[in-house]
Amino acid sequence: MGSVCAARLLENGHQVTVVDDLSTGHADAVPPGATFVRADIAEAAGDLLAEGYDGVLHFAAKSLVGESMEDPHKYWQGNVVTSLRLLEAVREHGTPRLVFSSTAATYGEPDVVPIPEDAPARPTNTYGATKLAIDHAISSYATAHGLGAVSLRYFNVAGAHGSFGERHAVETHLIPIVLQVALGKREQVQMYGTDWPTEDGTCVRDYIHVTDLADAHLLALENARPGEHRIYNLGNGTGFSVQQVIETCREVTGHPIPAAVAPRRAGDPATLVAASDRAREELSWKPKLADLSVIVRDAWEFTRAREQS
Repeated sequence: MGSVCAARLLENGHQVTVVDDLSTGHADAVPPGATFVRADIAEAAGDLLAEGYDGVLHFAAKSLVGESMEDPHKYWQGNVVTSLRLLEAVREHGTPRLVFSSTAATYGEPDVVPIPEDAPARPTNTYGATKLAIDHAISSYATAHGLGAVSLRYFNVAGAHGSFGERHAVETHLIPIVLQVALGKREQVQMYGTDWPTEDGTCVRDYIHVTDLADAHLLALENARPGEHRIYNLGNGTGFSVQQVIETCREVTGHPIPAAVAPRRAGDPATLVAASDRAREELSWKPKLADLSVIVRDAWEFTRAREQS
């Protein structure tokens, strides 16, 4: 996400500095034209922001749900403490705007689908809880110090933007996993339950193209207002089932992609879809690459290119 957003910022005429400790990132994912600083953002933010930046886009986070439950200290320290140090640097140097990558995990088990921004925030895991805590901190800084801030709550991000796409050491996202099966790197994909109360019995999720998501960040940066912290959901608005994703991957790749039924996973909701009306109305944002086949095609082209390089 960070590399695609950096690329879109550059394409739109911004000067960009990327700060990454490369604990999970890749140096070759920094777009040409961006300045790269290899550092912990909590340690580097003060010196960097003293140079006079007019905005910060904060993507850095630990983000594995399972790990967050097993090692909560890593997440409270790495997400919350780091973000507080960044906010202090923003305050100290008068950086006027902040865009924060939040998550749909802040909502937990939704009462209403599609999920609106005013839905109760009841995260069911440490990762979501840390992201919600950061949102609260940002609200406090906006009110007290005049910061113009926007939090963007993602649902399922997929696709690719040219040479920038998903590259995780531990892959947990459905589309890359299915494409790994197509490449022969996995024997099959697992469907966790086929008896859910959905049209085909498999879970339904909201997928958004990474380029659409990056463009929402640019709009959020432009629309940040002093003293305000606004929160927007970002999603396709259309849910796609696990079975639909697998079938689309079969069509795009031309591979059979074996699938096996596995038991349901505890805590999996049947349907998670975003209500993104607020972003459409206030940011004039609309997904342009909303078709699932386009999302899968771009992810597949990136995955094959990486495999051949």
